[in-house]
Amino acid sequence: MNTMTELQYRYFDWMYSITTDVLPHINLPSDYGLLLSHLHSTPFHYSLPMDGNRYADGVALRYRFGYLSNIKDPIIARELDICDCSVLEMILALAIRCEETIMDNPDIGDRTTIWFWTMIRNLGLDHMTDRNYNPGEVDHILKRFMDRKYKRDGTGGLFTIRGYNRDMRNIDIWYQMHAYLANVVEKDDIYG
Repeated sequence: MNTMTELQYRYFDWMYSITTDVLPHINLPSDYGLLLSHLHSTPFHYSLPMDGNRYADGVALRYRFGYLSNIKDPIIARELDICDCSVLEMILALAIRCEETIMDNPDIGDRTTIWFWTMIRNLGLDHMTDRNYNPGEVDHILKRFMDRKYKRDGTGGLFTIRGYNRDMRNIDIWYQMHAYLANVVEKDDIYG
């Protein structure tokens, strides 16, 4: 049986807190512990080489946590780098990067949580509250996503763009996000 260390628990709690830090006008249930734990226990794998950057961002999230928690890099490396990047780390790191490097707007506030839950909704996981949790279905959805077996317009992946003229399955995640954001901004739908 694999037991988590205190630092691993703290790191998971830190990630969980980011995903539930919502703006006042967003109504989000807070009972997604089983889903988020499942996402964190599932290694992120990829087939397009550029998606290796998403993997690296997920691993870098550990060091961001360490920096913000005043924990030295060697301790993070010893206790957190023993695992591959998880799906949770990859999606959360992508949501943070989306907000901080592309969509930052102090007049609106931090929308990291919105970007995160938009990706969860697009995957088809938003109904997986602790009360409705089905680990087999979560595994199926994550496999479909990582194997790029979702629809051409991205339905079933992280980003869905109806009527998009390219096959989202052949585009790395970073450029999928850019296309999605361009579509959202064009429609002036900043809240996903």
